[in-house]
Amino acid sequence: MISLRAEELLDTTIHSLIIPGDKVAHVNVKNNLEHALLVLTKTGYTAIPVLDSAFKLCGLIGTNMIMDSILGLERIEFEKLEEIKVEEVMNSEIPRLKLTDSASKALDLSIDHPFICVENEEGTFEGIFTRRVILKQLKSHMNKLNK
Repeated sequence: MISLRAEELLDTTIHSLIIPGDKVAHVNVKNNLEHALLVLTKTGYTAIPVLDSAFKLCGLIGTNMIMDSILGLERIEFEKLEEIKVEEVMNSEIPRLKLTDSASKALDLSIDHPFICVENEEGTFEGIFTRRVILKQLKSHMNKLNK
């Protein structure tokens, strides 16, 4: 990744700043919660994208959503993990970016979200834009200013 002047960075599209979809942990809408919890636990993430069989972005699933869905009045109902599908629990109202969106728009969304899912014009999942990426670019820019 090349470091850009601040204005150039904010005006550039996010295409070169995303983590590609094939490197991002995700689950399918038809997976059960047991599978989703396993993926979340193995990766150490608290939330991951949910895709359909055509690789279209459907939403996010997180550990807290899964736990909320299996909490009973008197105990955690672990047996529900096998029965409930990801699509029943996921959040489909999520911020999204297009590949052609500016880094400035991505930065605005990053204030409230550690990562934002990126899709192409057809809604196919392309990857994620993370706070880490924009912070690394900012640090690089600041280091150049201090030299």
